[in-house]
Amino acid sequence: MLVQKAELLNAINEALAKAKDRKFTETVEMAVNLRNIDMKKPENRIDAIVSLPNGLGKPRKIGVFARGETAIKAKNAMADLVITPEEINSLSEDKRRARKVVNSVDFFIAEAPLMPEIGKKLGAILGPRGKIPQPIPPLSDPKPFIDRLRNSVRIRTRDKMTFHVPIGIKKMKAEDIADNALEVLKVVENKYENPSLVLKSVYVKTTMGPAVRVV
Repeated sequence: MLVQKAELLNAINEALAKAKDRKFTETVEMAVNLRNIDMKKPENRIDAIVSLPNGLGKPRKIGVFARGETAIKAKNAMADLVITPEEINSLSEDKRRARKVVNSVDFFIAEAPLMPEIGKKLGAILGPRGKIPQPIPPLSDPKPFIDRLRNSVRIRTRDKMTFHVPIGIKKMKAEDIADNALEVLKVVENKYENPSLVLKSVYVKTTMGPAVRVV
């Protein structure tokens, strides 16, 4: 393990203790700083979706591009937004509305046959925001995909040596937040051949609280 759970627990408890009471529920965030890698090379960059074992304390918003029976199943599975092929066209003609819709949703999934049309008409808006839909087989039940993404976060470094990721909310148990953090750090472990040489430092903090170093 790159980081021990006890180290994470100590830092998270300290960050929670130092966080002042706010009128809103603060998110607990983790910053991971990397080193000794060339981020100009796309193969060294991280772009991953991580399912957190204890969720974020608040469900992510999921959008589904689907038609017919799959669209009905998506609505029944309580997707936050269901976009039909006809609506793809109307969104592509109203870029301002399209940006608003894309910004309001955390993750998208789409029936695989719709992906070329989505890429052609909305790719310029979805791509830079890291919101390109995950394809699912046509006529499949979208519910398992929606349920998994409700508790997921996306890690995306682009060409930077640091990434920030939410790992819970202040109301959650520190141990549950620590388990979420460990799941995120597994991505670094699995991505690089010598992860101990790549990991520079890890910090945790609440939204408006001070950062606490883990390692």
